[in-house]
Amino acid sequence: MSTSLPQAGAAAGAEPSAAPQPGTALGADPVLRALALEKSYPPLVAGGVGLRLFKDLSLEVAAGEMVAVVGESGAGKSSLLHLLAALDRPTAGEVWCGTTNVTRLSAREAGAYRNREIGYVWQFHYLLPEFTAVENVAMPLLARGDRRAGAFSEAARWLERVGLGDRAEHRSGELSGGEQQRLSIARALITRPKLLLADEPTGDLDGATAERVFVLLQELCRSLGAQTLASVVVTHNMEFAARCDRVLRLRDGRLVAA
Repeated sequence: MSTSLPQAGAAAGAEPSAAPQPGTALGADPVLRALALEKSYPPLVAGGVGLRLFKDLSLEVAAGEMVAVVGESGAGKSSLLHLLAALDRPTAGEVWCGTTNVTRLSAREAGAYRNREIGYVWQFHYLLPEFTAVENVAMPLLARGDRRAGAFSEAARWLERVGLGDRAEHRSGELSGGEQQRLSIARALITRPKLLLADEPTGDLDGATAERVFVLLQELCRSLGAQTLASVVVTHNMEFAARCDRVLRLRDGRLVAA
């Protein structure tokens, strides 16, 4: 089945029309399009009540945009990122990244999509403790079959870019919390993805360290965004959210202007 992006305004059965405000991208050519998403879960027990997490949720993000998503705990912010990253499938609706219909990918295709098109920064860094900093950053390139020398050379450049050039041979347990998160940012961006998804990237850090990490993330998104990168950042920090290009609130299964 083809995953090519159909033209806007196509006949019934083709891709839905562009997402409405407030989820519409600022740019003319969105990198990410989430269209009329729904996500429901069946009841856990017979006779119980199921959960409808999203209802007709739409979102567009253009290259160069950094969009913040805020909302109450349990609103589904992390679940939304999982749908965008093809870690889960919607009950209805579609997710497009560039010309790829993410919701139609097989499990193998979804894995390749995440490796090449998605950079993911988690609240917890999920670094591999037995490997050095440079090995952790190089891992996405090695996983897709790049040569070791080239992968390590690129990883070293990214370590310099996030201010960790002198920590290349240190293991994750020898790094501070802020250094670990900077390392995870380098790992997320080394593949030059189209879409960066960050789930509470400063949530486990103290105030000063969180500020430094957010500034770094914002600077990298700005510098890479002029090329192809679109960014979605989930956060509870309203000060950080206000410094993004747009702020959307996840409420009652939909995204609304915050």
